[in-house]
Amino acid sequence: MKARTDDLRIERVRPLVSPAVLQEDFPLPEAAAELTDATRRAIEAILFAEDPRLLVIVGPCSIHDPVAALEYAERLRVAAALHADRLQIVMRVYFEKPRTVVGWKGLINDPGLDGSYRINQGLRLARKLLIDITSLGVPAGTEFLDTTLGQFYTDTISWGAIGARTAESQIHRELVSGLSMPVGIKNRTDGNVEVSIDAIEAARHRHLFPSLTKEGAPAILETRGNDTAHLVLRGGSSSGPNCGAPAVQAAAALLAARGLPGVVLVDCSHGNSQKQPARQRDVAFDIAAQLEAGSSAIRGVMLESHLVGGRQDPAPGQALVYGQSITDACLSFDETLPILARLAEAVARRPRWH
Repeated sequence: MKARTDDLRIERVRPLVSPAVLQEDFPLPEAAAELTDATRRAIEAILFAEDPRLLVIVGPCSIHDPVAALEYAERLRVAAALHADRLQIVMRVYFEKPRTVVGWKGLINDPGLDGSYRINQGLRLARKLLIDITSLGVPAGTEFLDTTLGQFYTDTISWGAIGARTAESQIHRELVSGLSMPVGIKNRTDGNVEVSIDAIEAARHRHLFPSLTKEGAPAILETRGNDTAHLVLRGGSSSGPNCGAPAVQAAAALLAARGLPGVVLVDCSHGNSQKQPARQRDVAFDIAAQLEAGSSAIRGVMLESHLVGGRQDPAPGQALVYGQSITDACLSFDETLPILARLAEAVARRPRWH
């Protein structure tokens, strides 16, 4: 009898829908495709100092309720139109959550919030929501955690992120080198910035790596490199916040010393707010003051915001508060509006940079 040596700890194998089939079921409308393409080009222009506006990535920490997310997008559309001449607003639409040990991994992995892991359903919900949001005229940004899931919806994404836990990952650096949109790479969770600068430099190069085609077939992908990868400052567990002017200037200098554009986005949440949502306002207002003082390094900010402020824990048999985060605590939408207004005001007042 032949000894069994493979798949010893795999209990079950289920079929996964292919990206091509999902895109056929939920095609991206032409207007939404044009919005995504135009927003990508606008973000590139902001990063390369060809557009004086500020990039603002704002929205829920994670998506668990597509209905509430779409309502948020409808409200954000109004604010985006109000500030369109000063801010390029992109909605944060995150479907994957990295876990330190275990926990809910996001809408795609577990759309039922019950450990059933109906991934095919999660992918359908995610793609449909992205199409609904972009069809409203609101561009979308997301984090790429699983390196294959992006094949199902990258055509809808205007801005991408690599999180603090994966900035050091070779496969994520290879992924960024082939993505079609500008990608922000966060500093490591302890606050280390140079690891992320390594990632930015690596992502600018050609790479070859195994992945899946849109048809779901295994293939070797060859990339051209992504020169729009940029640094996101999110603070750290060891270094503390890195959103102040000295930290921003130091990060820009490190980038310039490596021959990279000395520009950053500042995440107003996470380590910079010490995970206290109300402090996001303080961080954003400090960024506004830096802009007015002439900072040319800051090209964007990130805010975690939902319909209802704070956070909640799902509990069996208990209804969730509509529009409130189940992961990191967020600002309420009403708290977010004056922050957007202050940032727009700062853009109008800052000296023009070249």
